[in-house]
Amino acid sequence: MAPAPPALVAVLAARPDDEERVTAFVAGLSPRSRTLRFFTGMPRVDRRTARALVAVDDRRDVLLAVDGDSRVVGHAMGFLRDDTTEIAVVVADGWQGMGVGSRLVRTLLRRAAERGARNVGMDVMGENRRALQIIRHWWPDARTRIESGTVEVVAAIAPARAPGVPEPAVTRPERPLTWCPPPTFAEQGSVESPLTL
Repeated sequence: MAPAPPALVAVLAARPDDEERVTAFVAGLSPRSRTLRFFTGMPRVDRRTARALVAVDDRRDVLLAVDGDSRVVGHAMGFLRDDTTEIAVVVADGWQGMGVGSRLVRTLLRRAAERGARNVGMDVMGENRRALQIIRHWWPDARTRIESGTVEVVAAIAPARAPGVPEPAVTRPERPLTWCPPPTFAEQGSVESPLTL
């Protein structure tokens, strides 16, 4: 079945009861997509990891892109520290290149800015050319640093969308954030970032 147009995708705040849907989403990603997002192939998602992928609190935000059949087709996380939010996003293989990731990023950055973030940080695998191209397009003045095959990016949040691209409406109301105890994370590259499990 072909994906529906991105306008039919809702962007929702994650809740603890989304664990099962997020587990199925990650399991359905290709090994390449899992590696580009988690920096490892992550062959399976255990309960602890699933809980971490939907955990929200005053510093963590998690959004899901959900199709008309309530299947998760995209996942985005943000972690707010001082005036910077570090983000990580992954979109289902069949939905890549359709604007779903862009909607997740714009919504995540808008919410982070509402909580005081002025900058966005990202760790991107050097081989993830698509993500790096988008970053260069959206944030041409971004500061980058290459470390062990990873490109560390820091940029001002504005503009939070590509020039000329209107802000899309969320097709149904976002669910309210539900507090969940913070998970224990295995850090990626830096002891300061809990986005990679």
